[in-house]
Amino acid sequence: MNQSNSPFSLKYLKDDLPAGLVVFLVALPLCLGIALASGAPLFAGIISGIVGGILVAFLSGSALSVTGPAAGLTVIVLNGITELGSYETFLFAVVLAGIIQVVLGYLKAGVIGYYFPSSVIKGMLAAIGIILILKQVPVAIGYMKDSGVQYHIGAVIIAATSIAIILIWDLPSLKKFAFFKFVPGALIAVIIGILLNNAFITFQPAWVLDVSQLVNLPKAASMNDFVNQFSLPDFTQFANYKVYILAVTIAIIASLESLLSTEAADKLDPFKRITPTNQELKAQGIGNIISGLIGGLPMTAVIVRTSANVNAGGKTKLSAIVHGLLLLVSVAFFAAYLNQIPLPCLAAVLLVVGYKLAKVSLFKEMYKLGWEQFVPFIITIVAIQFSDLLKGISLGMLVAIFYILRTNYRRDYKFHQDPKVDGGLITITLSEHVTFINKGSIANKLTHVENDSHVIIEGKNAHFIDLDVLEILYDFKENAKQKNIQVEFKNIPERIKVSGH
Repeated sequence: MNQSNSPFSLKYLKDDLPAGLVVFLVALPLCLGIALASGAPLFAGIISGIVGGILVAFLSGSALSVTGPAAGLTVIVLNGITELGSYETFLFAVVLAGIIQVVLGYLKAGVIGYYFPSSVIKGMLAAIGIILILKQVPVAIGYMKDSGVQYHIGAVIIAATSIAIILIWDLPSLKKFAFFKFVPGALIAVIIGILLNNAFITFQPAWVLDVSQLVNLPKAASMNDFVNQFSLPDFTQFANYKVYILAVTIAIIASLESLLSTEAADKLDPFKRITPTNQELKAQGIGNIISGLIGGLPMTAVIVRTSANVNAGGKTKLSAIVHGLLLLVSVAFFAAYLNQIPLPCLAAVLLVVGYKLAKVSLFKEMYKLGWEQFVPFIITIVAIQFSDLLKGISLGMLVAIFYILRTNYRRDYKFHQDPKVDGGLITITLSEHVTFINKGSIANKLTHVENDSHVIIEGKNAHFIDLDVLEILYDFKENAKQKNIQVEFKNIPERIKVSGH
């Protein structure tokens, strides 16, 4: 394999190291936030991020996809822990879900990811971008629900400064300078954010961020404390049927999300590398097995972190591995220092990522492609906003399938009538695939053929003609004599007669 197309190459170390750092900065609050929203220990989110970043990235065939705890599983995790009664029992379900994913990989079920239209994939990306923007704006302006604070001037200043730095860093004119090329703007934004908050302490105390507006990593006083943060699954619940129902649910949803996210990652890949989907299912399954065994949340390939990886210049899976190693090192040794990072800084990073996923030019581009692309795209976006990821994708798929069927219905044949020939020579040329979907339109067209006509039905282009359509064609030929219609078949298969009919 050409080195530039390989999912892992030290050739791009200078790109992957800073990209891994950016992904780490994005993933850190996401790991903690998803764990909090899931009703799980905060450390569980970090465990999932570490396993996904190191183990799954190593086993996966994807060059740019980043795995970790997924927002799309939050409700399932929360309800699962409540339903099963303990987090340890839930971990058992995560282990079983991982085993199911590995089995699906060996059964070659990964091919299902190829059956999702690009309009739905792009709609999913744009929807996630919009969700990111909506979720991070309150963080960026310093809104604190519990204290009733609508906005915080210090948070606004830090977020606005961070966004400005990131946007300036992305200017093509600055990329020719080595410093701007190799040092990620997000890192500078975080450093400036920390310095600004510390400057507020001296010069403007009212602007200092509340402790709730800073990263809050669990701190371990000793190695023993660190080890004690891990949890083991409760295998004594093997007879609890609810565990198996939850395991199947997690396996199916996590697999679909991973396949869709991986497909989206391939579309973002500048080298256009294609991820082996069955290998991805096996990697995700092994990751969930290990995560469940040591106390982590279930994981999927996550498009938010993946997008951050691509936008930061990541080229191979090394960037994902670096991000996982940084999560491990940070939680083990530097929690106290990382807890100085303002959340508005991280919100700024996510706001920029969100805009790049849902930029206005994408909507214009999809509109220019026509209603068949634009409607499923928009429906997917809207449905995800008002439901969840999978329900939105499912609705988008239904709309896309409707347009596919409608297009197929309309393009089942070509109709040509020659006015220069007595009776008007009519030539009906069937398309490549004529299925039962085309039955109605063909029957309707044949019904309206005028008396005394000469009809040629040409099947030279058809690779497949459904039996239902053949029935209509042969019935038309038999009944045409009553209307003095001459029917001629060319390259039409013989009629298959069913005994008794």
